[in-house]
Amino acid sequence: MIKLKIDISKIYDFVPAGKVESYQDDLHHHLKSLYEKTGRGNDYLGWVTLPSDMDPDIVSKIEETVARIKDIAEIFVVIGIGGSYLGARAVIEALNHSFTPLLTDRKFPLMLYAGHHISEEYMADLLDILNDKEYAMAVISKSGTTTEPALAFRVLKEHMESKYGVAEASKRIIAITDREKGALKQLADNEGYTSFVVPDDIGGRYSVLTPVGLLPIAMAGYDIRELLQGAKTMQDHSASHPDLLENPAALYAAARNVLYQEGRVIEILVNYQPHLFYLTEWWKQLYGESEGKEGKGIFPAGVSFTTDLHSMGQYIQDGMRHLFETVISVEKSRRTINIPLVDNDADRLNYLSGKTMQYVNHMAELGTLQAHIEGDVPNTRISIPVINENSLGELIYFFELACGLSGYLLGVNPFDQPGVEAYKKNMFRLLGKP
Repeated sequence: MIKLKIDISKIYDFVPAGKVESYQDDLHHHLKSLYEKTGRGNDYLGWVTLPSDMDPDIVSKIEETVARIKDIAEIFVVIGIGGSYLGARAVIEALNHSFTPLLTDRKFPLMLYAGHHISEEYMADLLDILNDKEYAMAVISKSGTTTEPALAFRVLKEHMESKYGVAEASKRIIAITDREKGALKQLADNEGYTSFVVPDDIGGRYSVLTPVGLLPIAMAGYDIRELLQGAKTMQDHSASHPDLLENPAALYAAARNVLYQEGRVIEILVNYQPHLFYLTEWWKQLYGESEGKEGKGIFPAGVSFTTDLHSMGQYIQDGMRHLFETVISVEKSRRTINIPLVDNDADRLNYLSGKTMQYVNHMAELGTLQAHIEGDVPNTRISIPVINENSLGELIYFFELACGLSGYLLGVNPFDQPGVEAYKKNMFRLLGKP
């Protein structure tokens, strides 16, 4: 049974009566076309059944690779951009201790990232760290020629080979790439790198439950079997519950498209836990790249409350009424801190003594929800019981399925990204690429 819950009751005052439910037939059709892999962009629908189709030998190979690498590396560098790193980072940051880099008793490597931009200073700073640390790395690229990760890998490969020698470096480099072709595949074969496959039928932003995400997540010390199990639970539920009101992904897809038709063209994903910051970043890519085409699409934005209530909160409360919010609510904290009673109540907070910080955070969430509803901002609430591998697996699959359904409702192919090539053409022209 799924643990994720969705509540769209706070949008009904903003949309025509019965409009959400009117999407039932369309969504039933689109859900069927996804699970039968007959819909638009069906050459990239491998993610739909991935949780149940995952080869257990791949999971075992990932775990064996982690066991080998964690004994020789203090730091593990993940080289990738977009879907090749955001999903993994989202899960890792969600599960990490807030101050992981300062922990001295880590049993797994510290995860660092490269190839997600072209900042020279960042790369120089990273090399400063790697000069004095034992490290290994994964390079994630289907082609091996995507500019940002290819540049980072070129620099780090040279650094690693200089530090360890070519033979030892080849044991510390993991390639996650195409099954048969491409520059990285050829290099991995020639150099003898441990390799994993990016499935042909899964695009980057849907790849977090493939080795693209699973290898880094496991390397950080987290249970990828539980992550996959959570995703499979959501897959099984969604496939067996086509009714709109019983299918959270379909309900979310319907709600956001109804709001879009009412002129709410910006969706703000809200979290109340800093651990979920990179989940928001992953979600932004998933929905922005899937829906933003043909002059259509909801613009995905994100805020972290209560922090951003002291910055973006004013605009959300009183600005243009062209937005709506989707709140990720976490029911239970993994840690507990009680607020103390003090003799000198100078801050006037003794009325909260004995309460937990999570309780205060939850009241801030409910109070903000009420204020924004009163300020003419529709709200949808997605709740998970706690942040752990299983619940994150459910949440990831939920968002992926809802994205596919939502793109189909919008009338676009949610599995291509033709607009991404525009900046590359100009950049290559300016660089004088042959």
